[in-house]
Amino acid sequence: MKIDDIKQVGVVGAGQMGTGIAQVLATAGWTVLLVDVADAALDQALRRLRAGLDKAVEKGTLSRNQAGGIMSLIRPITQLARLRQADVVVEAVPEDLGMKTQVFAQLDRLCPPRTVLASNTSSIAITKLGSASGRADRVVGLHFMNPVPVMRLVEVVKGIETSDETVQLALDIVTRLGKTPVVCPDTPGFIVNRVLMPMINEAIFLFEETGNRGLTPESIDLAMTEGTNQPVGPLALADRIGLDTVLAILNVLHEDLGDPKFRACPLLRKYVEAGWLGRKTGRGFYSYEARG
Repeated sequence: MKIDDIKQVGVVGAGQMGTGIAQVLATAGWTVLLVDVADAALDQALRRLRAGLDKAVEKGTLSRNQAGGIMSLIRPITQLARLRQADVVVEAVPEDLGMKTQVFAQLDRLCPPRTVLASNTSSIAITKLGSASGRADRVVGLHFMNPVPVMRLVEVVKGIETSDETVQLALDIVTRLGKTPVVCPDTPGFIVNRVLMPMINEAIFLFEETGNRGLTPESIDLAMTEGTNQPVGPLALADRIGLDTVLAILNVLHEDLGDPKFRACPLLRKYVEAGWLGRKTGRGFYSYEARG
């Protein structure tokens, strides 16, 4: 398949990442079938999309007509079977191996043999998902960074059986979106999270060990932004990613690599157990108002 053959793209999962992926795909001119089992999730996704596009109009990066055109290309649906009309499908469900393999097995049954299946997974092996799909040569990782409309990098992950043709199509898609692709092998955590997650985890350990002696999340983040020129500190970034997602990635790294340096900090586990997941729940290492 060539990029000019793509007319419709499916996105499975209408959470924060799936919504952002749908937006950038529609901005590139493709019709997007945005699938979620819950009507409430789709309603929230559409509200999030409109708010993001309205902000772009206010900033002058989009015209009102352009924003309306983007919204008109996004079709919210609850029936996975509708994805048989898609040329490419991007899976963006939560970072859970069982859930993702189930989705890929369903997509293989529903989609024509030519359909390419991609995953936005941030740490789960593309080779495992390819095996579950029954079409491993047409399965590739497309790991977008959060927030999707803003961040330029996309990791293109090649499973052990992913064909060169599928990788090239993925590279062409990322380029069409105006983003920067980096091809990486199917190794735990790929590139970004292999380096980023230990840093976030160590910042959490530091806060756990010294918080009762006056060290605050603000102090840790300020030290890292001013001392290393990072735009966002590690604890604020963890809240933005979602502490449940951070924990899931660390668990995958620890299990797959067997290295104790990837052991998730107990405080992170406690926060996730308490439902303090960061921005999306209003509380993590920081507290957030309804507007975030």
